[in-house]
Amino acid sequence: MNSFVSLTKMAALLYLCCVLFIFYVLQSSPTVAAAEAEVEVANSIRSINFGVIINEDTRVGKEHKVAMKIAVQNFNDRSKNFNLSLHFRNSNGHAFQAASAAVELAGENEIKAIIGMEKWQEAALVAQIGSQYQLPILSLATAPATLPLAPQRWPSLVQMAGNYSHQITCIADIVKYYNWRKVIAVYEDDGYAGTSVMLDLLAQALQENGVQIEYRLAFPPVASMNDPTKIVLEELTKVFSMQSRMFIVLQSSLPLAVHLFREAQNSGLIGRDTTWIITDSISSLLDSVNSTVISSMEGVLGIKTHYSETSREFKFFYYQFWKEFRTAYPEEWNSQPGIHALQAFDAITAITIAIEHLGAEAGSSTKLLETILSSKFDGLSSKISFQEGELQCNPVFRVINVVGKGHKELDFWSAENHFFERLGDETGRRVVTWPGDTNEVPKGWAWPTNAKPLRVGVPGNASFEKSVRVDKDNNSNRTEYSGYSIDVFLEVVRIIEENYALPYEFVAFYGTNDELVNCVYNKTFDAVVGDVTILANRSKHVDFTQPYAKSGLSMIVPYKSKESQKARLFTKPFNMQIWLATGGALLYTTFSVWFLEHNVNPDFGGTRKNQLSASLRFIFSSVFFAHSEY
Repeated sequence: MNSFVSLTKMAALLYLCCVLFIFYVLQSSPTVAAAEAEVEVANSIRSINFGVIINEDTRVGKEHKVAMKIAVQNFNDRSKNFNLSLHFRNSNGHAFQAASAAVELAGENEIKAIIGMEKWQEAALVAQIGSQYQLPILSLATAPATLPLAPQRWPSLVQMAGNYSHQITCIADIVKYYNWRKVIAVYEDDGYAGTSVMLDLLAQALQENGVQIEYRLAFPPVASMNDPTKIVLEELTKVFSMQSRMFIVLQSSLPLAVHLFREAQNSGLIGRDTTWIITDSISSLLDSVNSTVISSMEGVLGIKTHYSETSREFKFFYYQFWKEFRTAYPEEWNSQPGIHALQAFDAITAITIAIEHLGAEAGSSTKLLETILSSKFDGLSSKISFQEGELQCNPVFRVINVVGKGHKELDFWSAENHFFERLGDETGRRVVTWPGDTNEVPKGWAWPTNAKPLRVGVPGNASFEKSVRVDKDNNSNRTEYSGYSIDVFLEVVRIIEENYALPYEFVAFYGTNDELVNCVYNKTFDAVVGDVTILANRSKHVDFTQPYAKSGLSMIVPYKSKESQKARLFTKPFNMQIWLATGGALLYTTFSVWFLEHNVNPDFGGTRKNQLSASLRFIFSSVFFAHSEY
């Protein structure tokens, strides 16, 4: 009995073990199948590698890197067929290091395209290498202008950031709006032709509005300066010998801009009667600099690329960027994305759209380039489309005014509409705060420190004091000049100084007017103001203005006639033709009256002599007398 119970227990235990084994097998089969499926899917995903060349030491390079990583991660998360990888290289802001990095990346067969480049000289060299290796080059650098031969010279280049031509036109419109006549162009000379192209465009745009570039203030790249503060100050000192105080910072890196505005403020070049305009290369980075830099730029006008911040895609990207940037670069106090981050994100988006379109052919760099150039989509920075490798868009710029701890928006500008509203209106938030904390529009010029004033001679012993009067105070050693002629001169100077500086000094001259005029001829004086009569002998040596006053004096003298026969003086009012016509008219009228009246009117009767005399008497009395009746 006990043996039977034992066998029964053993059988039950064996049965339980069999059930547990079957359950384990059934549970483990889906896991194995899922693992096998994951391996199969992983093997089917195609990896595509891209090279990235940026300057990781600058704010722009940091934004590029974070934005591209976000774009790639978003694509990899949703793609079932492709996995993108980015291989970063640091150019350190040097064009030849960028070119060397491009050669290194191009030598790796797995690289399908190169993205990045913050400066145009870097993009030009890398594009040359990309053409040799037939690799698409997506440049994030702003080109100096539309380059007609770019498609032939760099067939693999895709420009994601447009060019400076629209910004230059916007600057010219601002200068025209405020009626400035001379400007000083400030730029960081990179040693390449791009800067000269921009200067030519600026000069042409300004000349169309009657404005000229008085001086070109060039700085070497800030990385090549041993003592940036000293070099910047030495160059700024040259400006004091110029008349213009209207500065256009055409191109500059952020480090150079920091030195430039700090030294300009210390030397008095940021204050009343001065004005500065900066392009997007600086304006786009104002949110990332500290308050000390902003305070040195008080009153500066800037151009900043406008982009939409209301779309769902932008808000999602903004959150991602803020989170990633803050983690990657905790030393940066501002984690908001700018235009450079948006352009980098759009560059990766253009690549991913082309890859999804090509599918299995995405590994071909040639077809990838063709597909990118033919793509059209709404990017975060602008509408994206290309023509001959250049981004085709009509950018809208925000005209901003640096004030306080940041900047305020004044107006919008586009190539089609120019200013949307009245720039710098007198009411509301759009009032411009100019350098020197004033709302009065600066003249934009000042008298050069090394220039001599105009020496104006004034008659010290004028006979008519209402015209010119010179009063000298021996106690204070000061001389006062007054009178109508002085007032006219001061009004002319006031009108001239609306556009140009005209410093002058009055010098009293105690001598004859002929001697005073000779002082202008021999260059002792530059001009004379006073009641100097215009005479023929004086006009041979100097130029006179048009008379602006009359003396009011006149003279009556006897007139002796040269006519020998004064009896005929009454005939002088009319010439011979008039007298003959008058006589003919009288004879015709006399004959007509006689012919009509001699047969019926007894007054015209009698002999022929009586009839003729009566007719003539009637005609003369009708002409020279007024009768109620004849």
